[in-house]
Amino acid sequence: MNFLKKNFAIYYIFLAINLFVFNANAQQKHIFSGTVKSQSSIPLAGAGLKLSPGNWSAVADVDGNFRFEALPAGKYKLQVKYMGFVERNYNIEVPYTNNQSFSCVLEEDKKNLSDVVVLGRTANTEANRQAFNVTSIDAKKLYNSTLDISGALDRVAGVRVRESGGVGSNFNLSLNGFSGNHIRYFIDGIPMDNFGTSFQINNIPINVAERIEVYKGVVPMWLGSDALGGAINIVTGDRYRNFIDASYSFGSFNTHRSVINTAMTSKGGFTVQLNAFQNYSDNNYKIDVNASDINTGAYAPGTVLRRFHDTYHNEAVIVNVGLVDKKFADKLLLGITLGQNYKEIQTGARMESVFGGWHRRGSTVMPSLKYKKTDLIKGLDVTVNANYNLGYEQNIDTMNVRFDWYGNTKPNGSNGERSRTMYKYKNNNGLATTMLNYKITERQSVALSNVFTTFNRKGSDELNPANNDFEQARETYKNVLGLGYSYDIKDKWSATLFGKYINQNNISGNAANRRKNNLSRGGYGLASTYFINSNLQLKASYELTNRMPEAQEIFGDVENQEGNPSLKPETSNNINLGLAYSFALNKNHNFSLSANGIYRNATDFIYSRLNNNQSKLVADNRDGVKTWGGDAEIRYSYQNWLTAGATITYQYLKNMQMYETNPATGEKFTTISPLYGDQMPNIPYFFGNFDVSVSFKNVGRKGNHLNVGGNLLFVNEFWLYWPSLGGRNETEKKKGIPTQISPDLNIVYSLKNGRYNIALEAKNITDARLFDNFSLQKPSRGFYLNLRYFINKTH
Repeated sequence: MNFLKKNFAIYYIFLAINLFVFNANAQQKHIFSGTVKSQSSIPLAGAGLKLSPGNWSAVADVDGNFRFEALPAGKYKLQVKYMGFVERNYNIEVPYTNNQSFSCVLEEDKKNLSDVVVLGRTANTEANRQAFNVTSIDAKKLYNSTLDISGALDRVAGVRVRESGGVGSNFNLSLNGFSGNHIRYFIDGIPMDNFGTSFQINNIPINVAERIEVYKGVVPMWLGSDALGGAINIVTGDRYRNFIDASYSFGSFNTHRSVINTAMTSKGGFTVQLNAFQNYSDNNYKIDVNASDINTGAYAPGTVLRRFHDTYHNEAVIVNVGLVDKKFADKLLLGITLGQNYKEIQTGARMESVFGGWHRRGSTVMPSLKYKKTDLIKGLDVTVNANYNLGYEQNIDTMNVRFDWYGNTKPNGSNGERSRTMYKYKNNNGLATTMLNYKITERQSVALSNVFTTFNRKGSDELNPANNDFEQARETYKNVLGLGYSYDIKDKWSATLFGKYINQNNISGNAANRRKNNLSRGGYGLASTYFINSNLQLKASYELTNRMPEAQEIFGDVENQEGNPSLKPETSNNINLGLAYSFALNKNHNFSLSANGIYRNATDFIYSRLNNNQSKLVADNRDGVKTWGGDAEIRYSYQNWLTAGATITYQYLKNMQMYETNPATGEKFTTISPLYGDQMPNIPYFFGNFDVSVSFKNVGRKGNHLNVGGNLLFVNEFWLYWPSLGGRNETEKKKGIPTQISPDLNIVYSLKNGRYNIALEAKNITDARLFDNFSLQKPSRGFYLNLRYFINKTH
């Protein structure tokens, strides 16, 4: 059984091959593909191609490859442009010479680079040129790594992903100081609120994404979110219509990952898309812990032991079947998302709490509908999505003992390890979204969006069937309505004005004492960008935004999150200023620079603190928190074989609560709090990344490439508790999270232009003691091997 769990993708490899073979002859006609390279055979990623007559366009990918699909047979004029190179025009006929690949070679332009207008841009580049403060990650460049989505995000300026352990551990993403539920997550613009524990950014492999868009502060109206501090949008895209992309990795701590993405599309527009992945790890890495023998009481500080109850695995499948490129729909897909996960719980919120039997299980069973049509009527684009999660979560604590770090046990009555239970519940999450965009003129458009979500937790516990707590209602119903207007002078200036209205109903209590709480908030914002020239862009955005308390914050998560039904909505005024500048010293040395300044003024700020016995986290409000800071990224490339980059982030969160609350009475003290004006605790405020990569072409034989790279993460030390309380040494009980420096190395060897790929990775190569959270140590040094196979049907 364990073998099957660790090799989950094998279940689907035969299906994928059959789908691919079934369609092997379906696309023999009306496809035109090829490569764009320089005279020195360097792929020209981002080169723009146009076919006329008609409005056919394409952009060359990172390997210089391009592809036109569903072309009527006939004669065309092909136009190819790329910045710094002479434009070329070709006369071609489709089908092209027995459907062979077309090769385009561009000659360098002798004119000054700043005088050259670029025709084609990658989707990644276009995303970064939005008026919003956004960073778009090209996920395709990371396909040969073992990274998950959270690992890629941790390299973005302004982003810090804090994990409590190894694979599958709890995580908290911080974006310019806002974290947790302040940040919203999307897949292709669809909220991930109801995807369940089998689908989280720290267990979704990077290969699922085409790019990842990170919106900092101000969030576009079309995402339909009540995010307070930003949003993450995972874009899967339609990279290829007929392909197989499969990978398998294994390494330290008995870690195994499998991924398979495949699709087939017939000439008539029928498509089948499959994504499947699995993760497995024992997470039995070494830690430094202050251990006590539970039976003898012998105390051994700084003991090196292995984690012994931290196994995690999850398996997931996403299947979509439907039609594409039809008159009534660009995309009409019916889908099913299936997933399951198993997670052993080693510690509580502090490592002093150790467990040996407590674990959780969960599942996702989510049917879905996706519909998209451009020009449903002239100028009107429509997108509709709906899904409902029928999966369950279960909390299992049945051993009536207490554990120590040596694995010894001691009877604990009939109380379980924390609270004896086999509580199994469903959150009954539903989602429906609608997006309408109408183009008034070439420069003007209006958009209307609506997102409706449901949460209704129902559960029972076979060990405690008479527990009245299970009869308590735990329901939320939320609707986010958005309206926006955009004006765009292409490549010169654009502005978007938008408003949002949020309504949420919370229902709690038993049948005899049912409590209902209706919350409503309105917000608005403006985002604008101006291009001084083709290489220099300025950005500014503002939003008055609101966020309703999440169901997990109100009702808890049955693990390490304690519920707080008295939470209030939070509001923030968010301001962003930014610039992006790219330049070349000459044809060999290229630079790009981006910098952003932020200001946030939040009231009723929701943050996480330890509960009274410091065993769980609990969400709470503060009267106000102000944030100011900035982040910057610089990148450099030399010819086509060396790239390097660095990011840096500084953020200062200031507590604006003047009067603290008396926990006994709930009333405000009359004296000014000593914490007023203090820096918010337990939040990283200064951190950065550095990466470098060297590529060698045609190693061993033509078409085989070698890439050697490294990444260095730095996080400055920060305090666990309020900086103004206590001293700065151990005897005065001031605790902090130490400075983190973690270097990683990777080597990737690709054969046959990327069809076969072998990658070796070393993580935390200095074997440093790493902590994202106080006392919760992360994995020690690890080594991993990744094997990947990719094939795309281009002719």
